[in-house]
Order: sequence, then structure tokens, then C-alpha cells
Amino acid sequence: MIIKTHSYPRAALIGNPSDGYFGKTIAFVFSNFKAEVTLFESPEIEIIPAQYDTNIFPGMKALADDVRLYGYYGGIRLLKAAVKRFYDHCLETNCQIEEKNFTIRYNSNIPYRLGLAGSSAIITACMKALMKFYNVRIPEPLLANIVLSVESDELKISAGLQDRVVQAYGCPVYMDFDELLMKQQGYGKYERLSKDMLPPLYIAYDADLSEGSEVVHNNFRERFNFGDRKVLDAIEEWSSLTDKVRELLLSGNKSKIAPLLNRNFDLRTEVMNISEKNLLMVETARSTGASAKFTGSGGAVIGTYTDETMFKKLEKALLPIGVNIFKPVIVCDEG
Repeated sequence: MIIKTHSYPRAALIGNPSDGYFGKTIAFVFSNFKAEVTLFESPEIEIIPAQYDTNIFPGMKALADDVRLYGYYGGIRLLKAAVKRFYDHCLETNCQIEEKNFTIRYNSNIPYRLGLAGSSAIITACMKALMKFYNVRIPEPLLANIVLSVESDELKISAGLQDRVVQAYGCPVYMDFDELLMKQQGYGKYERLSKDMLPPLYIAYDADLSEGSEVVHNNFRERFNFGDRKVLDAIEEWSSLTDKVRELLLSGNKSKIAPLLNRNFDLRTEVMNISEKNLLMVETARSTGASAKFTGSGGAVIGTYTDETMFKKLEKALLPIGVNIFKPVIVCDEG
């Protein structure tokens, strides 16, 4: 039996980056790109290298470019760590699994290191394949925690829960990471939202701006740990913006969320350093009348637009500065 699973990239609509700091966010997954995993039974466990795992290069420039985009270890480490963490989970929960082996490979066309959660998409798809192969059921909130632990504990990658939650649920989700609730039950309050609640959205990205969230959040994390008042106030405001957007979506007033998205990014500029090229991307998008904020840690932006005329203006403004733009096909698995 051949098992095929997939997971989609994530875009944060509002609230980021407060998800890593007991805040609140709304995010969704979209099917314009995806990570796929194929798994089938075999005599031994084998992980097949993919595009990002090559060790053959036509020259030093190609090698350097590959490292800049994909790091030193590619995607093999993601699958290896995911399999190890799945095994640990089964031991920890006394889940008896059949003694059988498998061959596994992945493929992903999600733009890398642009705040679209490409790494966690690969891990989530891997977990889904392992769950099917061994007939193991893991509830969505716990699955999100396990995927996060693959990155944060196994691979020591700085990450928040938001990406993993929305990829586990497979639909737009309102997330409240209240600290007390997180300590009591191990996860936050997660509420499914209908994709029909959302206004027309665009996503734009510049592949040359790829940068890991661990780079962006380094100083901010230290300031948070030291109780920096400006940082704590920003997290509180991001959470408030998330609740306001949720209320507008639930009441059918989705056309009114644009100023709140803009404020989400403007607040970010007050407490974090933003590169000139990232600022240019946001300012260029806003010059057309659209709203704009980061989808994640930088390199990609999301915003609202009013009609096709404005979307054409976005294309005309962004493409000359090397920024790709598309309309996200929002996924909503109501199951």
C-alpha cells in the first residue's frame, strides 16, 4: 500500500508574532503550494533525498546559493526528526504499533524561509503519513504540539505553535495561546473559522528575502524574557487586534479589517527591526490602497484588496521590484 499525504503553507492574517509569546492569532492554509509525503512498506526504514538534499553542485556559487536558501541540511533532517518524535510519542502514550518498516520521501514547492511555514508543512505531512501507516490517531491540538517539538526540541529551531495548529486543523483557525490555559492543558483555545468569512486576500513574496524566524525573533525573545514593557505592550495589542478581527469576521464585517492588518505591521516596526527591502514591499503594496502585513517573519506579505482593479494595481506595482503576487486558494477541511 502506498500512502500519500500533504500539508499546505500557512499565512497569518492577524496577531503574529504574538503566537510565540502567549498571544492570539488568526491564520489559514492555502493550496497554491504544498508539501507532499509518500510512504510505503519496505524491509528497512529508508528516507529518500529530495531536491533540497542534493550534495552535487556545478560550482561553488551554486553550493553557496543552495546553502543560503535551504541551509546545510535540507529536508532529510525534518523527516528523520519527525519519525523519531513519532516513535517517542508512541512510547510515551503506550501506543502499540505494528513492527514494520517503510520507505519515505517528500516533495515541496512551498517558497522556502519566507514565513509560509514550509518546514512544518513537511513535518505535518510526514506525521499524517505515519499515523495512517501505523493506524495511530492523534487529536489536532496534540499533533500541533508534536510537530512543534520536532522543530524546537529535536532540531533546536525557534518556532511558535501557530503554523502547526492551522496545518493540523487544515482550515482557518482563531488561536488563543493564553499562558494559564497552555500550562493547564498543554495547548491553547483553537476555534475553526469558515473560509467564507474572509475578505479578498493577496499574498506577495520576494524569494531574495528568505530568512529564518530564529534570526528575526532573537532580540525580541530576549527582551520578552527580560519583561521589556514595550514588548509586552505590543503583544497585548496584537492579541487585541486579533480579537477585533475575529469579531468583524463573525459579524460579517470583513471589509473593515484592513486598518487592523496595517496596524499589526506598523506595531511590528515599533518593536522590531525591519529590513529596507521588506519595508519597500509593504509600502509598495499599500501605495495601491491595499492593506499589507507580514505573513510570518518577513519575505512575504498578506493583505486585503477591494476589487480586481486594485489587484491589477498591486501586480503592476510589485512585479517591477521583483515581488511575486497571487490570490491564495484558502483550504477549509471542516472535518
